[in-house]
Amino acid sequence: MDIFVVGLSHKTAPVSVREKVAFAPEKLAEALHQLAQSPQLAESLILSTCNRVELYAGGPDCGAGIRALKEFLAHYHHLSVDDLDGHLYVKQGEEAIRHVFRVAASLDSMVVGEPQILGQIKTAYGHAAEQGTVGLILNRFLHKAFSVAKRVRTETNIAGNAVSVSFAAVELARKIFGSIEGKKVLLIGAGEMCELAARHFVNNGINRVLVTNRTFARAEKLAEEFSGQAVLFENFPDHLHQVDIVLSSTGATRFIISPEMVQQALKQRKNRPMFFIDIAVPRDIDPRVNDLNNAYLYDVDDLQGVVNANLKERQREAELAEQIIEHEIGQFQRWMRGLDVVPTIVALRNKVEQLRRAEVDKTLGNLKHLGASERKAIEAMSAALINKILHTPTRVLKQAQQQEDEEAQLCVDALQRLFDLEIAAPEGELKSMDDH
Repeated sequence: MDIFVVGLSHKTAPVSVREKVAFAPEKLAEALHQLAQSPQLAESLILSTCNRVELYAGGPDCGAGIRALKEFLAHYHHLSVDDLDGHLYVKQGEEAIRHVFRVAASLDSMVVGEPQILGQIKTAYGHAAEQGTVGLILNRFLHKAFSVAKRVRTETNIAGNAVSVSFAAVELARKIFGSIEGKKVLLIGAGEMCELAARHFVNNGINRVLVTNRTFARAEKLAEEFSGQAVLFENFPDHLHQVDIVLSSTGATRFIISPEMVQQALKQRKNRPMFFIDIAVPRDIDPRVNDLNNAYLYDVDDLQGVVNANLKERQREAELAEQIIEHEIGQFQRWMRGLDVVPTIVALRNKVEQLRRAEVDKTLGNLKHLGASERKAIEAMSAALINKILHTPTRVLKQAQQQEDEEAQLCVDALQRLFDLEIAAPEGELKSMDDH
């Protein structure tokens, strides 16, 4: 049994292609049932997000399984395999394990470190478990992926630095004020960037939001979203002294906030600090504001500088995360090898014991004159002989299981062929793997 993945993502396919192969949530159960009908797939799961569509599966024949996944993806969406082939990636074995661990840990995301993908994988796994399309292999695999993602979050700072302009503004405000809980913010403009930054501020403790816009109805609508207050655009300078943070993003062609306005506001505030974020192009705030004591002005280039520095920091943390993943791959592969090793040892011992039992019974049947002690001695001698014969192959097989190469599988294949073993692997007989 092996693990394989077929998929496409923002790295390999434009949105015009991704949207054609996306699975609607309400049709996912039907799609999972269709996928599970393939005789080449023992287990399967569908992950569908705005940035990626991936099919995870387990089966005895990687080649046949991968073909089945490609054909299903194409036929389900009324496409040809040729239409998709140029955008698809295929992973199998160790490469598939590494890929899914990296996806779960957000190392393969458009924004490295974003937390959403782990929840999306958990949801996909939940749907597959509910429909009964995952079994022993994918159950263990996905739970391991979850624990890997948790280790990466816990042991690295991969998600700890702002990598969007709007969130970088929040990070800078924290540095200026120490804490932004209880602070007040004025939004000048009601566009998407202002709204996103305001949402970050509110989520991080801002308790009052003022909104102004040349179109007052738009200001009212945005203020309502944040339980804030709309202010007439021509009156906003009168409210500057009331707020700690000013975020401006309008389409004005000249400065709408002057040093004189800010100096007056600071005087009314008794020189308590003010933080100005100008994300407009052209700029809304006269850069001379930055020359005033207790006034801190950042424009979009300053914020982008913070983002770039944080992206570099995330990349350093991503390198630590890759090391964690490589360690976890080794653990999971040892467990996978154990799926073959343990049942092979059990089957070998059972077969040899059956042969021993048959020969001892035949021999004792011809030696009816022997007493109980002699019969017991023959039983003990034959059992000891078998244990001595099996000791070395059992030890070698267990040692090979711990290696990071193909020795274990070669030993397993050889024993199964030499002794014509029939392998059964009930879940209860398999050793559990340590989760972290």
